[in-house]
Amino acid sequence: MYTTGNNPNLIGHQYANEYIEADYSDQIAILGLSRKLSIDAICSSANDFGAITASYVAEKLSLPGHDNYKTALIIHQKDKFKCLAEELNISTPKAIPYDSVNSALKEKENYIYPLLVKPVDLTGGKGITKVINSSQLKPALEKAYLSSRAKKIIIEPFINGTLHSFSTFLINKKVVLYFSDNEYSALDPFHVTASFSPALGIINLQESLISQIEKIAESLSLVDGIFHSQYIKKNNKAYIIDVARRCSGDYYPIPVKHSLGIDWAKWIVKAEMGLDCKKIPKNKPSGFYGRYCIMSPSNGIFKKVKIHETLKNKIINNFKLVKEGHAVATQQKIMIITMKFKSPKEVTILKKLEELIRLDIE
Repeated sequence: MYTTGNNPNLIGHQYANEYIEADYSDQIAILGLSRKLSIDAICSSANDFGAITASYVAEKLSLPGHDNYKTALIIHQKDKFKCLAEELNISTPKAIPYDSVNSALKEKENYIYPLLVKPVDLTGGKGITKVINSSQLKPALEKAYLSSRAKKIIIEPFINGTLHSFSTFLINKKVVLYFSDNEYSALDPFHVTASFSPALGIINLQESLISQIEKIAESLSLVDGIFHSQYIKKNNKAYIIDVARRCSGDYYPIPVKHSLGIDWAKWIVKAEMGLDCKKIPKNKPSGFYGRYCIMSPSNGIFKKVKIHETLKNKIINNFKLVKEGHAVATQQKIMIITMKFKSPKEVTILKKLEELIRLDIE
């Protein structure tokens, strides 16, 4: 087994037979490497560029487990997905695509504020700006445009609601199991750093979400495997804002594994290898689980992380991403913890996490 990527220090590389430094967003380079290694299967990382490249390579080498390249672009590029969503009557904020800053500025008096400006091809909240009035529009457009590799942006209404995820597994274009959570952003409002399951109000929304996901799967003839979506909940309605055919990052499979009682990462990999996944356990979500990214508040040298006993008793997994004595940057992830709660009432501790975790940065 081989792993690739630009960062040789990532934890996953230690489990590979060999790490080969290569940019997994470079489709041509990864295709060449795949041919050289005579690979039998390719699996994406927890990143949209990784998912698109995996699809591209799989199509070129006739490998199973992935949607065709055109479909991968529709799923993972916001402008293309919004067009599909409109065709299928999917509940999503209606977006307007642009391929230049000037073309978007020409229509600035027609927009209804507040709105969001986004690059079409980035994740983790990168390049996104909430715009309150027309005077803030130009810098937001420039930020999104410069961030986008495709040099394309979208403008969509800002929906003032709560943020959630709905991660599903498809077999024959049907959802056979799901996991939901609430998502929180501590420092950057568009960069999720904490989550808690199950999502509030999911009982009332799951039928609609599943129906829409299956409509997408049928329309695009999606292969078996993960289908992850992110949505805004407002007035008991879900507005799907992003979809992906890859797992979320920050050890997302860990709380899913505890809630569903299955090895989520294993089944994702099996599907991307083209193996038969029809026997995946159809378990229902149970329990209350949280995930939190401990991030550096400043530049400096990471010395120690201290966690209050109140929180320690709830931690079931922790993954340290930076060793003591190493340099860190502002908002860099240092440790990711997974927590188990006895009841939703206990989850109120999430609002106090900053008080229960102390980072020594010099």
